[in-house]
Amino acid sequence: MATDMNPHTSTRRWPAVLTVERPRPEGIRSRPNGWWLAVGAVCFGAFMGQLDASIVTLTYGSLRTEFHASLAAVEWVSLAYLLTLVALLVPAGRLADAHGRKLLYLYGFAVFTLASAACGFAPSLLALVAFRVVQAAGAAMMQANSVALVTTSAPRERMRSALGVQAAAQALGLALGPTVGGALVSTLGWRWVFWVNVPVGLVALVGGHYLLPRTRARTRVARFDWWGLALLATATTSALMAVSAASGLPVPGWGVAVLFGVAVVASRGFVRRQRRTAAPLLDLALLRVRAVASGLLGALSGYLVLFGPLVLVPVVLTARGTSELTAGLVLTALPAGFALAATGGDRLLPGGLADRGRCLAGAAVCTVGSAALLAVPLTAAWLVPVLALTGLGLGTFTPANNAMIMGAIPAGCSGTGGGLVNMTRGLGTALGVALVTLALHLAGSAAAQTGARWAAVVLLAASAVAIASAWLSPRTDPKSSRSAL
Repeated sequence: MATDMNPHTSTRRWPAVLTVERPRPEGIRSRPNGWWLAVGAVCFGAFMGQLDASIVTLTYGSLRTEFHASLAAVEWVSLAYLLTLVALLVPAGRLADAHGRKLLYLYGFAVFTLASAACGFAPSLLALVAFRVVQAAGAAMMQANSVALVTTSAPRERMRSALGVQAAAQALGLALGPTVGGALVSTLGWRWVFWVNVPVGLVALVGGHYLLPRTRARTRVARFDWWGLALLATATTSALMAVSAASGLPVPGWGVAVLFGVAVVASRGFVRRQRRTAAPLLDLALLRVRAVASGLLGALSGYLVLFGPLVLVPVVLTARGTSELTAGLVLTALPAGFALAATGGDRLLPGGLADRGRCLAGAAVCTVGSAALLAVPLTAAWLVPVLALTGLGLGTFTPANNAMIMGAIPAGCSGTGGGLVNMTRGLGTALGVALVTLALHLAGSAAAQTGARWAAVVLLAASAVAIASAWLSPRTDPKSSRSAL
């Protein structure tokens, strides 16, 4: 006791507050269902991440006016965020496995919150893009750990339900984004789109400190693979920039080809680096596990189908003279169906149905919804039930698919696994937006309906890939050794 009261000892030990995960209060840790509190804390980040993804596009008009910028320049407010996020998700998960998932998650929320405040004060478009890069770094630390924190907090038999709640929080953020963004921009201005993150971030920091469990299983990293990070960032950035450029950005054809070439070369270099280095950024052995490989393919396809309509529906409806408010309300049917299935699926589906069966059922429903886009008139009255059906399928597929992936990954690599899942989600999101935009762009503004049909073909193909990924996954739920909390 005397040692604890020594001011010199306290001075020497104060950095531990910033580098050591603090335990939860005994009253929370000992609660029979206390793990739900940890899941709820993670849902703050899941909600804010998707809200931010869907809310920023509402600021484009105001940003173009205030900064006298072109649409191509303003798009970098979203593109810079997405590129940074995808590049850093796996490295952030790797660091979390070594130094603590709770610690990295809380630091991520702190960076995200501070960067959000800075975005609101940005004096120029260039400064805003720079602050968005910092914001994405914080988001990567959060998202790389969100799935891992849920799976290591929830009991094995309740993992799917917990992941469903987290997925529902993401869907809720996605659904509220257009409405909240439109209201903020039209009343308080575009800067409040970023400032709204600050109070939520502060609440999440306090809640995470008291509600999240400490990391029990860790994987020590002797040294960090900076070359691997550089190659991964180059590969993902070049690939996404190439797809975005082909979707209508003012980049010549040879520039698109060069970007694709750089992406291929960097990807091959990254794989070779991971095979040869003593401390790889990504354990490629994880990708040789069938449940992990097929699950990641399914996750990419599922998020492509989820985010593709965010571009498709507003373009099609506004081309018919529908208001943007009505288009946003119609679009809400998709994440609403997602949230309903993700949270209530366990009550409706047979209790003995394994994750693989749930994935197949969800992907089949999603395929029916995507096929309907080719058959029904693309009007508000028809789109609402079709999007709701697609959302129900995705909400059934996604939690079960995530449970299969995380169940096949050792507990000590949960952060890396979570980073892989979220990086795949980011790639699926980017491809959903880019490929649908590409289909609409190639058709031309005068042929929006033709472009919409081609976009529906893209979504149908992705749904078929999701079915294939579920079919290729193991027929029995994979076993994993998770330490009790």
